[in-house]
Amino acid sequence: MFGNRTAQAAPPAPIKAQKRPAAPSPTKAPDTPGARSAKPSRAKQDEFNQLKTKLHRRLVEQLDLSAMEGDDQSIRASVSEVVTRLAEAEDTLLSYNERKRLVAEVLDETFGLGPLEVLLADEAISDILINGPRQIYVEKGGKLELTEVQFRDNAHLMHAIDKIVSSVGRRCDEVSPMVDARLKDGSRVNAVIPPLAIDGPSMSIRRFGADPITWDDYINFNSCTEEMRMFLEAAVVGGLNILIVGGTGSGKTTLLNNLSSFIPSDERIVTIEDAAELRLRQSHVVRMESRPANIEGKGAIGIRELLINSLRMRPDRIVVGECRGAETLDMLQAMNTGHDGSLTTIHANSTRDAVQRVETMVMMAGFDLPTRAIRQQFASAIHLIVQAQRLTGGARKITTVTEVQGMEGEIITMQDIFKFEPLGATSEGKVHGQFLATGLRPGFLEKLKSHGAHVDERIFERRVLAVDPVK
Repeated sequence: MFGNRTAQAAPPAPIKAQKRPAAPSPTKAPDTPGARSAKPSRAKQDEFNQLKTKLHRRLVEQLDLSAMEGDDQSIRASVSEVVTRLAEAEDTLLSYNERKRLVAEVLDETFGLGPLEVLLADEAISDILINGPRQIYVEKGGKLELTEVQFRDNAHLMHAIDKIVSSVGRRCDEVSPMVDARLKDGSRVNAVIPPLAIDGPSMSIRRFGADPITWDDYINFNSCTEEMRMFLEAAVVGGLNILIVGGTGSGKTTLLNNLSSFIPSDERIVTIEDAAELRLRQSHVVRMESRPANIEGKGAIGIRELLINSLRMRPDRIVVGECRGAETLDMLQAMNTGHDGSLTTIHANSTRDAVQRVETMVMMAGFDLPTRAIRQQFASAIHLIVQAQRLTGGARKITTVTEVQGMEGEIITMQDIFKFEPLGATSEGKVHGQFLATGLRPGFLEKLKSHGAHVDERIFERRVLAVDPVK
């Protein structure tokens, strides 16, 4: 070879020439301290993952988890002992902490969602956003940050997705590469896999905290005021039809859940959702969930079909998780035909935008209705619009409580009862402001009184109700 001939021709004396460092290869990146430290840790992590996969496979071969009896905690303790023995039987140089971590991760793979269990255990995390197996972001305190948690590969991530969607009777494969599902705690899950997701499976988890947000939390977090809470309670008890509007992540579902807590316990409630998230506290509740098509593309049952069927179930109140399409017309019809006190949400950036969104979605029902007829349906069906908004900096607030007064010509007339007025932003970019009572009294006060929902009319006097503290 060329290198050998050069070595033979060189005289023995000039040893210094042999000590000269060789030029770096053009196809290999120059070695840096960061690269040198990353290589062994990466290799060690791969070795750790291989060992974890091996132990998990041996555990599945040795135990029939479905046949084990006892509560979850005792089964987990028994399996932990087996995994510990399997780990000790392996001829590996693992420290005590590494062995403990190995056992914990094998248990997470067996009973939970693998790497996600660490994130799900952190109550401060509100969203988990997975962009392929190697990139997982979380939202904490209203800010996104990249985590060190990773899946081994696409197959590992797909296993977690399959585990989630199969538990609620759904599937995610090449035929149905998009799916909505939920976790046991009610957290909302959306997954998209190849070929739609180009860089590997993608999944977002919108979490429901272990301790659901209550009205006390709304007031303590300056998301609304006591006067607004009192008014909204009277509106629900008094049988007003309420539309909750807001953008993605503004807290519409949380607000819907809290408003539904005011429904009297002696009324029959039917809830309809794409993925069951609502946690109603009443006992007389019928919960229904839409169903996607099967592998043959048949059997799909949407919100609209469930809503039409619910009218035959003698409901006092109908609560629809979200109106996204043609079911909006049926919801307005239900509100206009004796189901007062019904609640639903839609995506819209303002109360005025909500009217236009409803018009558009009603047209999706396939009926050639004139705009005036749609607006008349809206004005007679909806009594109150409550807007939830996520402000810059992550704070979620009830920014507007608006009464729908009726029609004047071709226009739906509305008036704000309470509203949030931004005053500025802190050095950290968090918006702060004040809650105002506009001084306008709603026209349905007599209706509330006839239903036994009394409101202290002094709460409507024009004044500043609360001011955000500036930190």
